[in-house]
Formats: sequence, structure tokens, C-alpha cells
Amino acid sequence: MTPITTVEETDVQLYRVVDAMRILSLSRTVIFEQMRSGRLRSVKQGRTRLIPAPAIKDYVALLEQEARAA
Repeated sequence: MTPITTVEETDVQLYRVVDAMRILSLSRTVIFEQMRSGRLRSVKQGRTRLIPAPAIKDYVALLEQEARAA
């Protein structure tokens, strides 16, 4: 019998806004402001706004870079 494999959180490629809120510890308003300004990339699937996993990493790197520059 083959074991059932589960999708690990690290395998997630696209996050819903609510998931990005949890990961980044930011409010919904801030997430949408960052997407609108282009600082946090997102894609749209139907009516759902999704944030690619690499975009979250890039956003964190951007914040770190800004902190070093300040």
C-alpha cells in the first residue's frame, strides 16, 4: 500500500491574502497597499488575488534592504 502524500506548506506556490497576512504579520489593508504600490507582487486567478511564494521572499528581502539603508 502506498502512503498518502500531503502537500507541505513549503510546497505552496500561491498564497491567498489571508495567508500572506499571517506569514508577514501585516493587516489586510497593508497587504493590499503593498500590492497596489508594486512592492508586493500578486497575480489574479478569476476574482481571487494570489501572492506567489517568491514574491513574499522578495518583499521580506526588500524590507531588510531598506532597514540596512536607513
